[in-house]
Amino acid sequence: MTAVPSRTQSGPSRTAAAPDRTRAAAPVAIVGMAAFFPGAGDLDRYWHNIVNGVDSITDVPADRWDAEFYAPGGPRRSDRVYCGRGGFVDQDTEFDVARFGIMPASVAGTEPDQLIALEVAHRSIEDAGGEPVLPADRQRAGIVLGRGGYLTPGLVRLDQRVRTAGQLVRTLRELAPELGEDRIEQVRAAFAGQLGPEQPESAIGLVPNLAASRVANRLDLRGPAYTVDAACASSLVAVDHAVRELASGRCDVMLAGGVHHCHDITLWSVFNQLGALSPSERIRPLHRDADGVLIGEGTGVVVLKRLVDAERDGDRVYAVISGTGVASDGRSASLLNPDPGGQVRAVRQAWDAAGLDPRAADAIGLLEAHGTATVAGDRAELTTLTEVFGPATGERAAIGSVKSMIGHTMPAAGIAGLIKAALAVHHGVLPPTLHCDEPNPALEATRFEPLARARKWEDSPTGTPRRAGVNAFGFGGINAHVVLEQPAASAARTVRSPRTTVSEPERVLRLAARNPAELAALLDTDDSAVLAAGLDERAPGRARSGSASSTRPRAG
Repeated sequence: MTAVPSRTQSGPSRTAAAPDRTRAAAPVAIVGMAAFFPGAGDLDRYWHNIVNGVDSITDVPADRWDAEFYAPGGPRRSDRVYCGRGGFVDQDTEFDVARFGIMPASVAGTEPDQLIALEVAHRSIEDAGGEPVLPADRQRAGIVLGRGGYLTPGLVRLDQRVRTAGQLVRTLRELAPELGEDRIEQVRAAFAGQLGPEQPESAIGLVPNLAASRVANRLDLRGPAYTVDAACASSLVAVDHAVRELASGRCDVMLAGGVHHCHDITLWSVFNQLGALSPSERIRPLHRDADGVLIGEGTGVVVLKRLVDAERDGDRVYAVISGTGVASDGRSASLLNPDPGGQVRAVRQAWDAAGLDPRAADAIGLLEAHGTATVAGDRAELTTLTEVFGPATGERAAIGSVKSMIGHTMPAAGIAGLIKAALAVHHGVLPPTLHCDEPNPALEATRFEPLARARKWEDSPTGTPRRAGVNAFGFGGINAHVVLEQPAASAARTVRSPRTTVSEPERVLRLAARNPAELAALLDTDDSAVLAAGLDERAPGRARSGSASSTRPRAG
């Protein structure tokens, strides 16, 4: 790969004049990442699925909610849904949470997203090099997670135990008094018994902010630790908060990300009543016939440091966050309809913060779209892209949305896209997007095009680093954007992360691959094929699920 010139070299992508809002702090490096999404129990599998266009959408697992709720083609009712497909992580949700000091007795009543967030945060630190990446003064390390205020499994059980059971008893007393109090109490006890044991020690596991606080407690992060709820923009807003913590100098390492493990039927009912779920039960971002979302779930976490610190410490840098932007729509016609005005402000803020002109010919190579696959959502986003980045004037940049592969992961959607874009920048691969064989006609007015297959991200002839933008636009009009770019080449740098260790089989495969996409395919080759080539070790990069445990936190 050609060395990337430093940011001080001349090139058309820098603005000649200072932007309206300058960045007060140094760029931020992504030095570690972890992903846990549908079909992808770890970061390697997530990237493999992205590069190879794996569709991880499935039917709703049988134990998520009762089949009677699924009624396609029937009358619109709040207790019925017309869509029965989405993105689920059931096959990978077994973790050894006891190693974090969590007692098995408290697992059953704890919200699954808290335990999953802890596991994924731990993996992100391991990916960054383990404990040495954290400052000795743990007051200078913190975590911010995007998390929604939806009814989650533990809260649903508690509400049913407290409220629904009482309503059931009152109804029976009114309509069937002949049952008598003893029989009615038996009904109540039977109903409550289906909700699992009532354990006082598990009550704390229902507090929403513990998704971040539990991570800080178990991993000894003594800086800021909190959650933010900005709807579908939550995790990119969390990244913005983390970047600001680093910029202020209060922290030296920040974890940021998003968590969403709620497939409760009440959440599906909301989107059902809005008509936002796809009647065709396919999620097709940027397609001309896109007709709605499919709900997904997952968790992603990144480890952030100031770039100058990462370079000093010899960290492996996936990508550099050079700008973030957050803005709301303000007054608009409706909270239900996205407004390009607010989106434009968020995107421009991020590019101004990076000191970049988004309309420059080589400013951007990849745009990870929010890509809800709703008619109004895609239309507004494409309008935004045309206004900010200008019309097509030459070679088009790539555009896509990981939602086409895993569904809409709500508060975790932004971090799912950010990790995808950071890996694309790191590996020099432009990933495909699925189900966009007939693109939305409005794409013609933009400088972007979707890719059906992965391709090499060619080096810029002007020496401009690989650069990507990531959108996350929240329901109700809260918008976020992040600018990522390739770090400048650094000679003779010692990288600490264990992920840089290359085994002999992988070294052979690297030599055999002509490009990163081929390498990804080779690393997923069956053992028999590797053995046939004279290699006797398992190819690294194969999917690895979390370690099995008798304590299995349910993810919804």
